Amino acid sequence: MSHATAQAAPPGLVTLDAIREAAAGLVGVAVRTPLLAVDPLSRAAGFPVHLKLESEQPTGAFKLRGAWTAVRRLSAAARRRGVITYSSGNHGQALAYAARRLGLRAVIVMPETAPAAKVAGVRKWGGEVVLAGTTSEDRRAKAEELMAREGLTVVPPFDHPDVIAGQATVGLEILDDLPGVAHVAVPVGGGGLVAGITTALAALAPAARVVAVEPVGSAAMGAALAAGRVVRLDHTHSIADGLLPVAVGPLPFAHVRGRIDAVTVTDDAIAEATVWLKRELGLLVEPSGAATTAALRSGVLRPHGPTVLVVSGGNVDPADIERLAQRFRA
Repeated sequence: MSHATAQAAPPGLVTLDAIREAAAGLVGVAVRTPLLAVDPLSRAAGFPVHLKLESEQPTGAFKLRGAWTAVRRLSAAARRRGVITYSSGNHGQALAYAARRLGLRAVIVMPETAPAAKVAGVRKWGGEVVLAGTTSEDRRAKAEELMAREGLTVVPPFDHPDVIAGQATVGLEILDDLPGVAHVAVPVGGGGLVAGITTALAALAPAARVVAVEPVGSAAMGAALAAGRVVRLDHTHSIADGLLPVAVGPLPFAHVRGRIDAVTVTDDAIAEATVWLKRELGLLVEPSGAATTAALRSGVLRPHGPTVLVVSGGNVDPADIERLAQRFRA
């Protein structure tokens, strides 16, 4: 690789060595996902545009990277007690998958509004599903209650250094496959993925810019960047169910503060992009994963130079995409 000189991480943040160790630990577990050149997007933008297809992971989303890394780094005693998390779906599926491979118990606290496809995905990998409330805070409170009662080990969905290190391996792969990347757009919920990618790029390609993409109704990262601190939103709403935390994690925010930009996309733009990806490219992408494509197609993302749009996941019922398509036809 011909990258810029590596820059040391600030104290207390995930280091490049930790990211590289995570990458080594993911061999044989997570897929090295493809970087797909998309001619229609490239022609419209005037420079190469690629999709980083994390939807092709065994569990259908990037979350496997962080969940596996965190569980793999647990002590033997912590593993024996079993693991628990709070998740809208993709991290839950990833943790259930990781636990099954290691022979551990996994309890996944999910919202009562979780898509059926994601609940089924958790159960497919042997996870025990507990439904609790509708917000990330509802799920977290229930998980902490069960942790205390049953002695389980919590593996958070984004606010943990091992999770961030695992997600950062997406950044390493992007730089390997497209050393001249100028912009990377990342869907943002709690911030673990954008924190990891930002950390990897800051160390190895500091000239590259990272852009956080959020739904208009769930722009916790944009609010935090504007305020210079984590901001708790009163409520969130979007068809992108994986991007709905009421606040980004303090640790992810510490990794990205002063390093990234943020844009917001409407639900209509996300829906249009979800349908477009299926119709034009044959890709099954959940609305959360389509947010970056939506940002480019709607014009709120205006990068300059080779660009990567991270497609964070593909756990969606095809019937849901068809319903979106019918809405546009109507």
